[in-house]
Amino acid sequence: MRNLLTALALLAASPALATGLEIQVEGEANGTIKIELLDDVAPKHVEQITALAAEGQYDGVVFHRVIDGFMAQTGDVQNGRLGADMRYAGTGGSNRPDLPAEFSDLPFERGVVGMARSQDPNSANSQFFIMFEPGYFLNGQYTVVGRVTEGMDVVDAIKRGHPRSGAVEGKPDVMSKVTVTD
Repeated sequence: MRNLLTALALLAASPALATGLEIQVEGEANGTIKIELLDDVAPKHVEQITALAAEGQYDGVVFHRVIDGFMAQTGDVQNGRLGADMRYAGTGGSNRPDLPAEFSDLPFERGVVGMARSQDPNSANSQFFIMFEPGYFLNGQYTVVGRVTEGMDVVDAIKRGHPRSGAVEGKPDVMSKVTVTD
């Protein structure tokens, strides 16, 4: 029993694979968003996000769906690049496989980062969203991957989309650089 407790303590104290993301935002919102990633809650999702960020896949990707009082969505590395045809933004993912759901008991509070998906719970890929306000109806339905630790003022300033669909018209705000942090 003592060996098991020692092993569990060492496991709990071991460093995480990645602790966060730093997102430089340009457009109507300008500044830095820092996100703590929860690899203990959603290890496969965090691994995918950090791999895409490390490869520079998120650099130049827009916030394509932004609903006031709800959330700002980004991360379509296939169809969501600044300068691309924005009619397709939000319809793509990445060249990596979709992920199985990693639902948890963590609530969707203001500043929580969740993975976007289609109606299939196992379809999250590269897109994620940041909550402006609590969205408890998402609890247990979407994977929580992190939380904003700095820069909620930047999140709050992201250009809003159409009131019903959230589609951003004109020039959307963009993640100019996304860096994995320790």
